[in-house]
Amino acid sequence: MTMPHPTRPPAAHPPPAWTRGSALGWWLWVSILGFASGLPLALTGQALQAWLSMEGLDVATIGFLSLVGLPYTFKFLWAPLMDRFDPPGWGRRRGWLVLVQLLLAGCLWGMGQTSPHTSLGALTALAVAVAFLSASQDVVCDAYRTDALAPRQRGLGASLNVMGYRLAMIVSGGLTLIWTDPQQGGGWSWPAVYRGMAGVMLGLAVFSAVILPRLPTPPTRDHAPIRQDLQGFVAVLLAVALGYGITQSLIAPAVQALLSPWMAQSTLAPLLRQRWLDLLTLLLGLGGTLPLVVFAARQARFQTLLTGLSTYFEQPGARAFLAFIVLYKLGDAFAGTLLTPFLLQGMGYSPAEVGVVNKVMGLWLTLAGALLGGALMLRLGLWRSFLAFGLLQMLSNLGFWALALAGRGQWASWVVPALDWGFVQLHQPVAVDVGLLLAIACENLSGGMGTAAFVAFLMSLTHQRFSATQFALLSALSAIGRVWVGPLAGVLSASMGWPAFFVISTGLAVPGLGMLWWLRTDVQRLDLPPPSGTPPDD
Repeated sequence: MTMPHPTRPPAAHPPPAWTRGSALGWWLWVSILGFASGLPLALTGQALQAWLSMEGLDVATIGFLSLVGLPYTFKFLWAPLMDRFDPPGWGRRRGWLVLVQLLLAGCLWGMGQTSPHTSLGALTALAVAVAFLSASQDVVCDAYRTDALAPRQRGLGASLNVMGYRLAMIVSGGLTLIWTDPQQGGGWSWPAVYRGMAGVMLGLAVFSAVILPRLPTPPTRDHAPIRQDLQGFVAVLLAVALGYGITQSLIAPAVQALLSPWMAQSTLAPLLRQRWLDLLTLLLGLGGTLPLVVFAARQARFQTLLTGLSTYFEQPGARAFLAFIVLYKLGDAFAGTLLTPFLLQGMGYSPAEVGVVNKVMGLWLTLAGALLGGALMLRLGLWRSFLAFGLLQMLSNLGFWALALAGRGQWASWVVPALDWGFVQLHQPVAVDVGLLLAIACENLSGGMGTAAFVAFLMSLTHQRFSATQFALLSALSAIGRVWVGPLAGVLSASMGWPAFFVISTGLAVPGLGMLWWLRTDVQRLDLPPPSGTPPDD
């Protein structure tokens, strides 16, 4: 099929006056937008896992609930629409931000009103809605920063965005564990935490509506392509619905009928047997749904999506890069997807200990690793940084393997004194296992360095003319490891035990490193010029 010719982009406009004079403090709203992007992520990921773990749900079920993050892997499907349209009354980009943040506040409040024991289905549906809205907010925030910042401001703006994002994850994924610790925390329940986060998101919506600067309106564009994009998006949604219907009505009954008798002869518990069948049904359903989505997008001429994708695929190694994006952090994501249940249920650490080490200290170590990785990349270049950081990521998984083998309390302890800072409290000193601290430190430092190289790689692949659609696609693919491996991780950890689970996670890092070696020439072609006096890498 012949691809439609891309429409001519509007003429570039100078950055708004408020970005030049910094009268409002552009650095402030960039940091706040980063905070807004990071806040919901842990509330549908590790914080939700901690809540369900403390409620006593089994690890296989918690692993399947990692699928609530699916919208992060499909956000490129609706990113073109958010680029074309804006809700009236609030200006370019701001309208989407205000709408999405208000809806996020409502869904988080709803999660705080729902019990995981009596209404797990409703809680899961609300978590999926939060993930969808959070992925949409990420698309808008990325586009807003790109449109608003002058080129000279983008480097510092990216750093401030990461700082705000990490700070939000410390709050929603770290401090919440301390607040809800029965012995050490501030007496909060998990429903109260989610209602409190809803209030924070409501405040962010007010900030976006009242204080966030307005962007200039771009020139009027042709309405015919817009209608095509709307029709294409509806066609894609119908294809997803059709794939879901086929999975539920045909694939699931067939899997149950063919494999249930064989699985009944195994020594696995009934719940684990059912989880393996559910996993196979999920994979077969995805295998049938994705071709339907591609066919629907082409037939309905989803122009912005198709043109952006075709432009990406024009560059050398484009298809291989997609596979590499999925594989590079697969082992790291596989180990991390159930890290909170492992520490709380498998190792028996207290929520306060996990909150202090894994969430608060760990995220700051991740930020330190990202800064260190950025500095090392200036010397090593992109390809050598990828290789070194990838090896460190792979080896860091063995720290959790050693922790699972040795058990809790086999090393010395470091005592964190009691504290009361208002927003966080420890009523008594907390003894932190040094083994836990070392494993978390290695994982977060290496993960931060790998993330720095990975983001630089994604930026180098993005065509400026279609940056919103292409970056949404590439970042969605990078989330596959974090989202899709959850069901398999939950089943394997329950079936084989935690030491074998972390050995498997280490092995899953090998294919990505192998692809990196194979793509060496193509990655070096994307690399920045080496510093003066540094010999080329060959």
